[in-house]
Amino acid sequence: MTALYRKYRPQGFDDVVGQEPVVRTLRNAVSAGNVRQAYLFAGPRGTGKTSLARILAKALNCAHGPTPDPDGTCHACVAIAAGTSLDVVEMDAASQRGIDDIREIRERVVLQPVEGRYKVYILDEAHQLTDAAFNALLKLIEEPPPHLVFVFCTTELQKMLSTVRSRCQTFVLSRPRLPEIVRYLKTVAEGEGIEAAEAALALIARSARGSFRDAVSTLDQLSAATEGKVTVQAVLQLLGAVEEEALFRICDFVVDRDTAGALTFLEELAEQGQDLGRLVTDLLEHLRHVLLVQHMGEVPDSLPLTDETRERLRAQANQLGESTVLRLCDLLAVAVDDMRQGGDPRLPLELALVKVTRPAADMERESIAYRLEQLESRAQPGHVHGPGTETGPVETAPPETAPKEPPSVELSQLQEAWQRTILPAVEQKSIPTASMLREAHPSQLDEDRLTVEFPAAASFHRQLAEEPKNATLLAEALYEVTGRKLALDFAVGENRGDGPEEAEQPAGEEEIVQLMKDTFDAREVGGDTD
Repeated sequence: MTALYRKYRPQGFDDVVGQEPVVRTLRNAVSAGNVRQAYLFAGPRGTGKTSLARILAKALNCAHGPTPDPDGTCHACVAIAAGTSLDVVEMDAASQRGIDDIREIRERVVLQPVEGRYKVYILDEAHQLTDAAFNALLKLIEEPPPHLVFVFCTTELQKMLSTVRSRCQTFVLSRPRLPEIVRYLKTVAEGEGIEAAEAALALIARSARGSFRDAVSTLDQLSAATEGKVTVQAVLQLLGAVEEEALFRICDFVVDRDTAGALTFLEELAEQGQDLGRLVTDLLEHLRHVLLVQHMGEVPDSLPLTDETRERLRAQANQLGESTVLRLCDLLAVAVDDMRQGGDPRLPLELALVKVTRPAADMERESIAYRLEQLESRAQPGHVHGPGTETGPVETAPPETAPKEPPSVELSQLQEAWQRTILPAVEQKSIPTASMLREAHPSQLDEDRLTVEFPAAASFHRQLAEEPKNATLLAEALYEVTGRKLALDFAVGENRGDGPEEAEQPAGEEEIVQLMKDTFDAREVGGDTD
């Protein structure tokens, strides 16, 4: 049996979907007799490049032509559609890419067409031809016999030699919009007697990523698996896609700051066999929809959503803060990078949900924007901000009584973030200061006073850290990471050697010189003199 994508490939210009500018130009060229010697069709896979090349060949060789409306029934049209025409030669440049294959073309092009007016050479994946093969074609493309037409098809226009592109009329085929793919799938389903809900067709169209061929192939596979009754659940099972309800629920957990609920639901999805990698990509797509609604103020018509889903998306966009959405997108990007390297997306996905539902536990510098935004919203007069809601007008006390507490922070969090986050923040301000502080660690936190302890052998570094300039740089970095203004004390720890504690000895000359080099990025000048 013929595959559905071949059975329903367009047979005339009027059947081509989503490429109106290209079709209009080609029809006008055929009607006016302005057909060029070489064409270049570029675009993503499955957008109709080869089909359009065959239609052009029909328009040129139809018994009633040249005509922009080939009848499709004459011997030439039928042979071209079946791929048996002696006047239309299709070559796969991925396998016939060498100079010997091009020499064969050059030997044959001098022959007149067998039954039509033109000999048409269609080279698919033309970017894979070797440079030598392209160079052998250049003269033939520029000054071909009057009966010869070349059509190059490629998915990678940037790889085509500029010398070849300059000799061709180039048409870039765009990805079709989702509604166009859905309409095309409806036509195929009706023609084949397939029962398919519009929601199921929308899922198939979304998974095709702009490829008609992929969409119809998926419908063909689903029809065979479901005996012609395609349901949303069947599409989800075949594609591994995530149901919209699951995406909304995950975002609801984020709105409610329900860390336990989010992790439990993620566990349930994993036990059900859900592809967590697909969950990450679908969740990113859902967050994109949320951002569109937040910035456009409405749900775009281009989104393939039912009326009920549109209302729910609008409501969720009002509940999720913009900074929360952006932060979650950044965290999910880590999971995407792990997947590209063959890693398991589960752990980075869980970490993303924990960090976005418990921002106070996240010591990354990127999280400070969200936490400060929460403080600012609490301090605004006439607004409150509770879990799971955006700021909204309510009756409150005057502004001076509005709560304005800085984020809470614990000593263990500071100790964990010291090398990973705090010192890099200092390093952006001063590399010598950061180098000096690497020997230290947070040892005590009493309300808003932090004690930074140096080892006994680093007392000189402690003295440098106490200098106002260095202490200020550290305090600023701590505020950037934690959102709290912490006072600083500097201390020297006990001698932790194996022997008895020895009195601290003053640093020698060589040690002081080396410390100056390390701390201030200095170098020694001059030399010994008599």
